[in-house]
Amino acid sequence: MRVLVFGMMGQTPFAGVAWQVLHYLEGLRRLGHDVYYIEDTGTWPYDPEQNTITDDARYAVNYIGQLMSWCGMQDHWAYLSAAAGGNAFGPSAGRVSDLLRHSDVLINLTGSTLLREEHLAVPVRIYLETDPVLPQIEIAQGRKFTISLLEAHTHHFTYGENLGAPDCGVPLTHFHYHPTRPPVVLEWWEREITGERPFYTTIASWKQSGKDIVWNGETYTWSKHHEFLKFLDLPARAGPFELALACDDPEVLSLLRRHRWCVTDAIKLSRDISSYHNYIIHSRAEFSVAKDQNIRLRSGWFSDRSACYLAASRPVVTQDTGFGNVMPVGEGLFAFCTMEEASAAFREIESDYARHARRAHCIAEEYFRAELVLNKLFEDAGM
Repeated sequence: MRVLVFGMMGQTPFAGVAWQVLHYLEGLRRLGHDVYYIEDTGTWPYDPEQNTITDDARYAVNYIGQLMSWCGMQDHWAYLSAAAGGNAFGPSAGRVSDLLRHSDVLINLTGSTLLREEHLAVPVRIYLETDPVLPQIEIAQGRKFTISLLEAHTHHFTYGENLGAPDCGVPLTHFHYHPTRPPVVLEWWEREITGERPFYTTIASWKQSGKDIVWNGETYTWSKHHEFLKFLDLPARAGPFELALACDDPEVLSLLRRHRWCVTDAIKLSRDISSYHNYIIHSRAEFSVAKDQNIRLRSGWFSDRSACYLAASRPVVTQDTGFGNVMPVGEGLFAFCTMEEASAAFREIESDYARHARRAHCIAEEYFRAELVLNKLFEDAGM
């Protein structure tokens, strides 16, 4: 089939976003599909060289071109510039209308694109949600924009794999959601089980604003800094930790360092997919938190970044969102709620690091291998 993947690599030119898209593109190609990347978000891009949102699309276009050449799909992409009145750039720029009329599937990754009339020519339109909870609550509250966004699609998929379970508090109205999870191209991450760097690491933004939401009288927060603060003393208990952090607040950085966290610059690290990749494969394991929305409502969300750590044979210790209901925990992958549970997970990892590293890779192969994940996605969509 001909598949169009809509995303936001140019709008948000950071490695985490790029790797997410690249795994979908390569995974679909390995299944034999004719795959194109189309960026048509209607949003002006961010230029990290100028450190600003800009009406100049050159950085975004060059960035996408480099990524698509890297994965061998240099002729299969187009970027539609909001700042240039919708003018298209890239090798497939002159074919966008034709591609929309003659494609079988459109995958709206992260729901990045508000579908317009011309997009509706594609018969199967998949909304692929990587951040659950907020959309479901907005829909339950009757927010017309969110309802219209999803109504333009024929199928709805979510990383919230625990939605609908008895222990999940996420409201489900209007739409049926198929569970899915982050696909990973294993060969891109395979690495000897050495863990040569001593640090347990992760890559994260410290503070995000504007997406807290009230549901049934409770406020559910979006920013991860609320959760990191609960585990400030973890390095003193389970030592050495490093955060690749997007944060320029000197008081926050001082606080973290006083509590024995090493901190490096996530923005610099994320400018290039290679440095992001190398940071993960040379880490010893991952420690990460999740959003309060996913934790308290137990959505079952799991991070695509954590899936990359697993593929690199790096054990993962991450905050419990209910994902243990659908994948194995306790060996190679650990879910925690408390400080003691997190500390105990690292003690267990160090008791037999090689075993846990091997198990981490096995979990990636059994649960996140791109070909398996995307084949199931298409089966669930009836294709």
